[in-house]
Amino acid sequence: MPFANFKVPEKTLTPKQKEEIVARTTELYVEIYGERARGNTMVLVEEVADGGWGVSGNVLTLAMLGEAAPADAGDA
Repeated sequence: MPFANFKVPEKTLTPKQKEEIVARTTELYVEIYGERARGNTMVLVEEVADGGWGVSGNVLTLAMLGEAAPADAGDA
């Protein structure tokens, strides 16, 4: 079973954007493995709490990344 796991900062994606990640990832696996992959592809979009991840030994936050959380603006 094809499996993809996306970890993203919490509250940075709208539900519609998450749906797009799932749909496009599934289509990618179908392109690679053929139509048989469609019914078995699992895509997991995990939201990581603010400050719950880092790069190069530094903890990252939304404030540090300069990101406004579009998910707070509704289902845009």
